[in-house]
Amino acid sequence: MKKTNYAEIPSLSEINMGVGASSWGDRVMWNYGRSFCYEDIKSAFEVSIEEGMRFVDTAEVYGRGQSERLLGQFIKDSKGPVIVATKFFPFPWRWNEKSLLSALHHSLERLKLEAVDLYQIHVPLPPIPIETWMKGLAEAVHQGLVHSVGVSNYDGTQMLRAYTSLARYNIQLSSNQVLYHLLDREVEKNGLLGRCQELGIRLIAYSPLAQGLLTGKYTLENLPPSIRHRRFRFTLTKIQPLLKLMIEIGQDHGGKTNSQVALNWLINKGALPIPGAKNAQQARQNAGALGWQLTSEQINALDEMSDSIHQ
Repeated sequence: MKKTNYAEIPSLSEINMGVGASSWGDRVMWNYGRSFCYEDIKSAFEVSIEEGMRFVDTAEVYGRGQSERLLGQFIKDSKGPVIVATKFFPFPWRWNEKSLLSALHHSLERLKLEAVDLYQIHVPLPPIPIETWMKGLAEAVHQGLVHSVGVSNYDGTQMLRAYTSLARYNIQLSSNQVLYHLLDREVEKNGLLGRCQELGIRLIAYSPLAQGLLTGKYTLENLPPSIRHRRFRFTLTKIQPLLKLMIEIGQDHGGKTNSQVALNWLINKGALPIPGAKNAQQARQNAGALGWQLTSEQINALDEMSDSIHQ
């Protein structure tokens, strides 16, 4: 088991971007073992760490635990701290905080860690009340198994319930991980992003590149060979003006790619994007979103073009 030196770990508010590991070990959605392999992921991890992206987000359900296992192997050989976030999934057969602690122990075994930096509830799945899972998270903190706690896919009301429940144990809700990108700005429109900022909760943006739609690599003639194929064809037709604008903005910043523009936009919004990386090239591509900043005029232009897509 690897120990974490928390003195070396920055807070979530200090992290600009991380790595999403949902594709690692996933054969169904992401074709692991066919379109990419172990060595590809290992290289992606190593490049991410070299580029300063030390926050890695995984979950027990990603690849049926394989994502956690792979990350655990990579961490074992890594130099310097790796900030690990994973998630508990409230399956219908999990009824109380004891099941959360049991799942956490299994995650720690797969990760080969004594404690995890951020432990999150994956979804607010009924019928178990939010307060039950917050009690479990509080116990995990008190046992020293996790350093901070968060939620995922919680709306404003659910997040406030979690925040209030944890406050009874003198614990801060650290994060809410939600879908957020240029094609889905619901968290801006419904006030969730602003509420997070008011309460000191970091909004972590998953799928920040809209599963590849915002990268510019897909066209009507070159669609992804997966279940995304049919949905992508319709959406790509609508977003061509936005993709063109992103190219123009990228050129203004020395040739930044669409992916880097999309990620930088999220960083400027105050979110912590966690783009996936299945190989070293993708990891370097993600890292190119750091170290520069869109202008306020460019952010406004992207906002307006994004809004026009949904009119």
